Amino acid sequence: MLEVQNITKSYGELSILKDISFSIKEGEIVSIVGSSGAGKTTLLQILGTLDQPTTGSFTIDGTNPFLLNQRELARFRNKSIGFVFQFHQLLPEFNALENVMIPSLIQGLSKKDAKEKASYLLQKVGLSERFSHRPNELSGGEQQRIAVCRALVNSPKVVFADEPSGNLDSRNAEELHELFFQLRTEFNQSFIIVTHNTQLAEQADRTITLQDGLIV
Repeated sequence: MLEVQNITKSYGELSILKDISFSIKEGEIVSIVGSSGAGKTTLLQILGTLDQPTTGSFTIDGTNPFLLNQRELARFRNKSIGFVFQFHQLLPEFNALENVMIPSLIQGLSKKDAKEKASYLLQKVGLSERFSHRPNELSGGEQQRIAVCRALVNSPKVVFADEPSGNLDSRNAEELHELFFQLRTEFNQSFIIVTHNTQLAEQADRTITLQDGLIV
């Protein structure tokens, strides 16, 4: 489903990633671990099409996103990729339901269909009573579950998560980890999760360890 071939990333003479290659199956949950500065976030940004490799390539479901023009890439990212960030990145002026609807509205769905999809996902993660609440009226755990729903609303091929539980207490972190596996079971989406949380890393189907820009 995801095929990474010989990716490198350098900034001048500073080499961040060095000949990274691996593949991810459909429905697989893979954690990426390593010390700070190992290249984890840089790799995730490249795979999420937010940055470009210096050399090498990758495909998502057979498509090389860097062969697309900017309009095609934006459409591909909206349809095929979901993002979950450490600090939620919810839009404060919109309520929970509206935040989850936004990617579907960008995709071109009607407001009615986008609302149905967003409502279903929020109910799945136990937030049926929080539709009309804005982010500042929600706990950190609730905000992160909304962020997960937003990542899933367009049924992407893969969800990239960068330290998704790094800003949560232990109870909310554990609930979020369980949620990833529940959603994988239902929707068969692949998750690639950068994390320092050893519990989450150990729960994953597979762990990729980066050290000094190399897989070890």
